[in-house]
Parts: sequence; structure tokens; C-alpha cells
Amino acid sequence: MAPSHALRCCKRALNWIPVLFINLVVGWSYYAYVVELCVYTIPNNPERISYLVLFHIFFTMFIWSYWKTIWSKPESPSKVFCLPRAEKELFEREERAETQQEILKKVAKNLPVYTRTAGGAVRYCDHCQVIKPDRCHHCSTCEMCVLKMDHHCPWVNNCVGFSNYKYFVLFLTYAALYCVVICATVIQYFLKFWTKVLPDTHAKFHVLFLFFVAALFFISVLSLLGYHLWLVGKNRTTIEAFRAPVFANGPDKNGFSLGFKRNAAEVFGDQGKYWMFPVSSNLGDGHSFVTRLVHIDPERANGILQQNGKSPADGKPDPCVHGNNIHYTADDSKENIEGGQTDSVKVENEQ
Repeated sequence: MAPSHALRCCKRALNWIPVLFINLVVGWSYYAYVVELCVYTIPNNPERISYLVLFHIFFTMFIWSYWKTIWSKPESPSKVFCLPRAEKELFEREERAETQQEILKKVAKNLPVYTRTAGGAVRYCDHCQVIKPDRCHHCSTCEMCVLKMDHHCPWVNNCVGFSNYKYFVLFLTYAALYCVVICATVIQYFLKFWTKVLPDTHAKFHVLFLFFVAALFFISVLSLLGYHLWLVGKNRTTIEAFRAPVFANGPDKNGFSLGFKRNAAEVFGDQGKYWMFPVSSNLGDGHSFVTRLVHIDPERANGILQQNGKSPADGKPDPCVHGNNIHYTADDSKENIEGGQTDSVKVENEQ
């Protein structure tokens, strides 16, 4: 046990190396820009002050969103998704997979769960011993199930999911803008040092290297930012982009897409004034999602989740409240699919 525990501690410590690297690079960029460029290189105060103000605005937003992404703990499924004691005992004693599935289906029938495995089985995590909510996946690094998991990011040493996906997108946005500000303001002094208009000083190396590093990071971050903005517009996670979620009628990569405006609101919220700040404003509770194919009745879903204190009364918006530009029409007839009730839904006006 001791060696295993020691190895686990070493692994957790090593996971912080990418974060340490990013912070060292950012710390050096701050020194190079503020001290070597603004203090020692820029000759006049108006330009120096204007550069410092602009730089610190984007630096603050970048660091704020970065550390919010790192320190926002991933949310795990509510206890209501655990098997009741009686069913859990039956499940653990049963050796036949078919009978285990029958037990899971019986419990899942009373939960707002509509996605299945590729083989049509109820998604169950043997490690966490919970029925996985829609879009929830187990992270082997964090050793937990994460609500609306997107991916595990080594650069923040954290899982990116429901609790911090907005912060992650803002982190990429402000990282790109931070690099743009550096390149745009440093380039004239970069050229002066390069063409030897300015004399060789201790600031030359920092200014030249600062421009190259900022340009390199901008190119790499911009491609990742563009990809995640595309995912936001489609209402997909990285996992869903590679493997479409499976519903009762089969896989559908656009199953959670409700139109661009509503998709963006699920991540950033329905109040534009909070979009650009790394503060919690996303919609829902991460346990249930409105889809093209399934309409989750708000009273039913919230009634289940309230058993464990998960409800809009806790200060989070109702995940089943629809946007103004999207209207849903539920058919009068209901189908019984794998023991659960679903309503067919039609998107009448999609942005």
C-alpha cells in the first residue's frame, strides 16, 4: 500500500509541471514587458503609460480566467444517481450482465438519463458506482466522474467540464489577446533592435525573445480557441465531437444542439454582461440537458434532483427553460423506450 500511495503522490506532483511551466513563461513575459520594454526601452512617458495600462488589462483577465480554470473543482454526479441500497446489493450479487442491465434500467427509468452506450446499455461507472448522467464521463486522471466532461487538460492540471468550461474558453480567448497585445506593441522595438537602430543593451534579448514567444503561443492558442468556439456553437464536447452520443434511436452528433444562440447561452449564460468575465453564468446544473430528441419535463427532473439539493432554487437557472427563439412542441403521444418515458420534440425555429 505504501509504495502505491507514494507513486500516486509523485504522479500528482508531476502533473503540476505543465502548470508551473506556463506560470514561469507568463511571469517572465510580465518582467520582460514591464521592466525591459516599458521601463528601460520606451523613451517617453505617454507611450509607456498607455502600453502599461493596456497590457495590465489583458494580463489581469488572462490570469483571472486561467486560475479560475485551474481551481474550479470538477462537479461529480449527485447522490441521486447512485443505486439505492437494495438495488445495489442485487447488482453486486448478480453475475449475469443482462440481469445487471435490467436492474440499471429499472433505476434509470426514474432519472433524467437518455443517452446509452454504443450497445444500448445504461451507462454505469463501476469505479464511482453511479449511473452516469447525460454527457458525464469518468476521468482516470482525476479518478472521478465529471459532469459534461470535455477533456482533461494537462496545462491546467484539471478536468474541463460543466463547472469550468466557460473559464477555459475565456482563458484561451484572453491568452490569444494577451499575445496579440504583446506582439502589436513590441514589434516596433523588435525591428529597431533587429536592424540595430537601438544599441545593444540587456533589454535586447528580452524584447526579441518576447516577440517570438508571443507570436508562437498566439498561433498555437488560436487554433485551439477556434476549435472550442466551434464546439460551443454546435453544443458538443470534445468527447462528443469524436464519439457521437447515443440516444434510444441511435447516435446523433447534433443531439444536444439547439441552435447557435441557445448553444452559446448554455456555456456563457443568457445575460451578455457576464460573458466576458470568468464568473459562473452557465445554464443548468450539469445533470440534465434539453436535446433535439428528448424533452425532459422540468418538474420531473427537478423533483428528482431536489432529493439531493440540486435544483434551480440553489441559484442556478432551470436547465429546461428554453430560449426565446427556440420553441418546442411535444407530441401528444409518448413512447416507452427501454422502460423510460420520452417525448418527441421538434425544433421549430433554430438560429
